[in-house]
Amino acid sequence: MAKALKPQQMRTYFALTEAVSLLQYAVQQQLRAEGDLSYVQFEILAILVDAKQPLTMTDLADGVVYSRSGLTHQAGLLERAGLITRRASSVDQRETVVDITPAGAARVATVLPGHIQVVRDLLFDTLSAEDVRSLGDIMSRVRDHMRSLPPRSATPRRRPRPK
Repeated sequence: MAKALKPQQMRTYFALTEAVSLLQYAVQQQLRAEGDLSYVQFEILAILVDAKQPLTMTDLADGVVYSRSGLTHQAGLLERAGLITRRASSVDQRETVVDITPAGAARVATVLPGHIQVVRDLLFDTLSAEDVRSLGDIMSRVRDHMRSLPPRSATPRRRPRPK
């Protein structure tokens, strides 16, 4: 049986999850209003802009925390909107390669100033430079621990049960 969390651990856990939820909600509202994008669509586009090269769907799946089927759906929406392109890899025909279009890069450039402002207003304006450094160090350590586990893309897909 799992050992109960201590009161301070519970307080920290709930404060973290609530702060993340509030920040994500505000960011999602801004992305919808200014760019007609969901958060995961913005993440996909931002990763592609940052990569400066096409990426495989597996690379994207490992970069965003999203199901494979959900990522495929979101990529389809972005492709239909003309913000990305998808094609079979010339190296491995089983892989799909994703690239951002000029329209996709322009959409990121449109929403990025508002995105930064929301993050600054809700997160960083309440913290000192030392707080930001400490929080970054702590959250990087937690993220690295979580990322040390096999990526979601390595998890076998569930097969339908035979009837």
